[in-house]
Amino acid sequence: MIVGWRVAGHMRTDMVLDALEMARWSRGTQLEGLRCHSDAGSQFTSLRYGERLAEIGAVPSIGTVGDSYDNALAETVNGYYKAELIRGPSRPGPWRTVDDVELATLGWVHWHNHQRLHGYLADLPPTEFKERFYATQQGNQALVEIK
Repeated sequence: MIVGWRVAGHMRTDMVLDALEMARWSRGTQLEGLRCHSDAGSQFTSLRYGERLAEIGAVPSIGTVGDSYDNALAETVNGYYKAELIRGPSRPGPWRTVDDVELATLGWVHWHNHQRLHGYLADLPPTEFKERFYATQQGNQALVEIK
């Protein structure tokens, strides 16, 4: 499930901090144990980014240069986002402004999270998979409390 994203005409630290804040807003103020996978771009290795992760209880996970072990999922999502929306056949024409891309991305992320079927999630959209997962967890907790 995509929980934080940002569209910008640059790749500076502010952009990734905005996406991190969106994720934090949607998931809670503290994200203890969250592991943030990324490449070795300067925005992800900046002091501000590392300090912000530490403030919320998250830790960075950056692979060595030339490998994709830590950011393979992010690169996959970025790849099909670009193939389906940014460069894809369904786009309405050339992108004129960053705002146009941002609005289209908002719709794409909503579709991705609420309607797109994911094979690794038993062919369910991420939100439905998450709801079922937590319902199962709550059901198990209720059984534990009854015993």
